[in-house]
Amino acid sequence: QLQLVESGGGLVQAGDSLRLSCAASGRAFSFYAMGWFRQAPGKEREFVAVVRWTGGSTIYADSVKGRFTMSRDNAKNTVTLQMNSLKVEDTAVYYCAARYLGSGSGLQRDYDYWGQGTQVTVSS
Repeated sequence: QLQLVESGGGLVQAGDSLRLSCAASGRAFSFYAMGWFRQAPGKEREFVAVVRWTGGSTIYADSVKGRFTMSRDNAKNTVTLQMNSLKVEDTAVYYCAARYLGSGSGLQRDYDYWGQGTQVTVSS
């Protein structure tokens, strides 16, 4: 079993920045592709970013590309999501997810483990 815990959410104003973190425990972190998803009230969960288990390039949703940056630190069993130029529409609960030996995927069904999420609220 892999446990994932997100942190770093909060209330910010449009244009501000926020850095989210996802800490993993219970398994060898480096064997998992890691992804970020988000879910706004009344909306379905949507893909944000992912990096495959082997590392390499990060894939971003068009809505966040150029503003968000995902990175992973295998030594610390952690992935981060640096969010810049935040917009009101970025308001959502942000989740990290893991897939064993996974390649890049934006599909929820491809992920084995999920954190409980961290709230990000962007005000105008």
